[in-house]
Amino acid sequence: MTTRVLVVDDEPQIVRALVINLKARQYEVDAAHDGRTALELAASRHPDVVVLDLGLPDMDGVEVIRGLRGWTRVPILVLSARHSSDEKVQALDAGADDYVTKPFGMDELLARLRAAVRRAEPVGAGEDDVTTVETAGFTVDLTAKKVNRSGRDVRLTPTEWHLLEVLVRNTGRLVSQKQLLQEVWGPSYGTESNYLRVYMAQLRRKLETDPSHPEHFITEPGMGYRFEK
Repeated sequence: MTTRVLVVDDEPQIVRALVINLKARQYEVDAAHDGRTALELAASRHPDVVVLDLGLPDMDGVEVIRGLRGWTRVPILVLSARHSSDEKVQALDAGADDYVTKPFGMDELLARLRAAVRRAEPVGAGEDDVTTVETAGFTVDLTAKKVNRSGRDVRLTPTEWHLLEVLVRNTGRLVSQKQLLQEVWGPSYGTESNYLRVYMAQLRRKLETDPSHPEHFITEPGMGYRFEK
């Protein structure tokens, strides 16, 4: 099955380089030079992954992320010249799955893209003995990739889901920050603890009864996180 990529960037040379490299690796590629066109293409072409520049001529890339997250869980890989951690966290908090800073290496970008697509793939039945985990407040179905809280499905981004899945499959066990980063974001990660803080906060907000006093997503300071039923 061919993977379709939507590239969103207002720099023609970057778009051209990405299109050439992606097509050479058998990806199907659509390109947009502004946010409005990106949202229209996403709705009509249904990409499997979005590579998005934050500095667009008509709107901020974070607005595009929020627009996409209003209706789709497609993986979003941010590509930007902005270096501050606050801006990275803002993009991640809006629903982006990863962040690559310009200038970037094409091999690294393609590896990050493959990882983002892989995280979004359904978990095959029979991959693990545990398929459903129930707590007092919500149920996690690992096979169907669904979370139900109070009779309603909870919408999670691919990265939120993958983080939840790793924790749930290790119920009651401490999972180190490094292990979580490498399992969810890839082997080249290990020190980006701000990623974990953002996504754990989002999981708690969506699933905990009192996010400020979590019962299920427990922080072990300086070490990692633990999921308790």
